[in-house]
Amino acid sequence: MSGRINRLALLAVVVVTQIGVFAPAADATTQPVQFGRIQYDSPGSDNGTNASLNGEYFVVKNYTGTRRAMHGWTVRDAANHVYTFSSTFVIGANSAVRVHTGKGTNTATDRYWNRSAYVWNNGGDTARLQNGSGSQIDACGWTASGAGYKICPT
Repeated sequence: MSGRINRLALLAVVVVTQIGVFAPAADATTQPVQFGRIQYDSPGSDNGTNASLNGEYFVVKNYTGTRRAMHGWTVRDAANHVYTFSSTFVIGANSAVRVHTGKGTNTATDRYWNRSAYVWNNGGDTARLQNGSGSQIDACGWTASGAGYKICPT
């Protein structure tokens, strides 16, 4: 009986190894944390009010089942306007955070850059996400005003 159980266990290991049952393989081009959407043209009138500034935002998504500390992570545009996540910010597992250009009260799902001017160029720009070590994790760009937002990854 012991020999039969060992053969069955070995067969199960071979089958699992061959079909990859343990976990789906990650796409090599997909980072666990990346941009989801960039609203580069605030809806309505670009009148510079705080409400209009907060209509301009970017979304960063955590596609993993693990919370991720974002200490020192940055997002920058082509003109080198830089948003830095605070030392205490953690993005939840399978969650997203929206970072608004204007002022407001930070929460787990909405952060505020506290700027008094727009950041993203409607006619074309590139958002770059870097980790705390300065390595680029993701980039999302557009070359024309289009719909006023860009869904990333494309």
